Amino acid sequence: METDSRLPVVVIVGRPNVGKSTLFNAIIRDRRSIVGDEPGITRDRIRGKADHRGRQFEIIDTGGIIPNDEDLIPSEIFRQARVALEEAAHIVFLIDGRTEITGPDRELAQLLHRTGKPVTLAVNKIDVPKRESLTHEFYSLGIADLFPVSAEHRLGISELLDHVTESFAEVGATGVTPAKKRVKVAIIGRPNVGKSTLLNALVGADRSIVSPIAGTTRDAVDETVERENVRYTFVDTAGIRRKGKTHEMAEKLSVVMARRHIRMANVVLMVLDASEGVVASDATIAGYAYEDGRAIILCVNKWDVAKDKDRKVFTQHVRDQLRYLDFAPVVFMSAATNHGVSGLYGMIEKAFDAASQRVSTGELNRFVESLNVDTDVKLKYITQASVRPPTFVAFKGGRDQLHFSVERFLVNQLRKEFGFEATPIVVKSRVAQGKDKGRGRE
Repeated sequence: METDSRLPVVVIVGRPNVGKSTLFNAIIRDRRSIVGDEPGITRDRIRGKADHRGRQFEIIDTGGIIPNDEDLIPSEIFRQARVALEEAAHIVFLIDGRTEITGPDRELAQLLHRTGKPVTLAVNKIDVPKRESLTHEFYSLGIADLFPVSAEHRLGISELLDHVTESFAEVGATGVTPAKKRVKVAIIGRPNVGKSTLLNALVGADRSIVSPIAGTTRDAVDETVERENVRYTFVDTAGIRRKGKTHEMAEKLSVVMARRHIRMANVVLMVLDASEGVVASDATIAGYAYEDGRAIILCVNKWDVAKDKDRKVFTQHVRDQLRYLDFAPVVFMSAATNHGVSGLYGMIEKAFDAASQRVSTGELNRFVESLNVDTDVKLKYITQASVRPPTFVAFKGGRDQLHFSVERFLVNQLRKEFGFEATPIVVKSRVAQGKDKGRGRE
């Protein structure tokens, strides 16, 4: 295959039989590499050319090896992949999510770290939700960016490539142009709160059907807008009703699709009706976005027809009804008159940046040392495991997990210290054991 030396190179590395060739084929959408169950079928490096959302790159499947000595596996994989790793712009370390972490896995992770190249951990064969909950154990390999995938079923591939190609240039008709920041925005809410009107106001065109009849929008409608080198893709999801009240199949399907678009979004605009206040179904719908860890902006629409225009009182009403969204900014607007809409772009970008923010280990070490935590907690150190939402793992001494109140305290202090406006923060606790006890002081 003829290759283009100007393209960034992505290298897939991993122990034999973890699914490297299957992932390679899924990315290039072609059965270019040989796939089978026998370990080590792929002996040589295989190259392919791929495109993800307009960003072209080369991908290399480094192949598997089957030395007799288990201790030789990491160094032998590294030796065979060395040529590819030297030209890599990004390394994808693929590991089998159905097996426990082995010594060779840890050694290979350390070898990849030493290259100084960006490394992303892809945990393969995660094809059911219950397995996804087990992936956090793989953070112990010391690789912050982790993505659960199923190469065979092509699950999670898009999210993995969004991250891997984030810094790659976008190829246009006239050549290579600087990569634009891409933000996916889902507009959600009850039927007839003004979601379609808001979409039209944001994009400046009557793209979506607007009607006073509740539930006019059945399918998701999307529109892309570019402003100041940021590409915003808005999705107007169909009006969500509680499952028990969605009698028609089309409306039941709209709920499923809306939830899917929430999961795919980076930022969620939760639209509330100022003329009706916050109702129980608003809390249910917003809960979907919160559960999926999305950055959220609360948009109080139809403010021009609200009976009581006391923003402070209404904001307190929102906070009382949606207590778990105390981090989400509240915006008052009228999509119909375009009042207060233009400022959303800056808020969306700020929310996206906050959700994507990564805090260095050094900063987190200093943060832990400055905390005034109960001495019984014995907090050792904190690492950031992932972004969108920002997820942190707190290591502590003793045997018990952190109490909920302490986790809540850490979330509040992380938000105060580092920002994280409009995005939920996740804190998981682990008991420091063995080598972990000395980490965090480096």
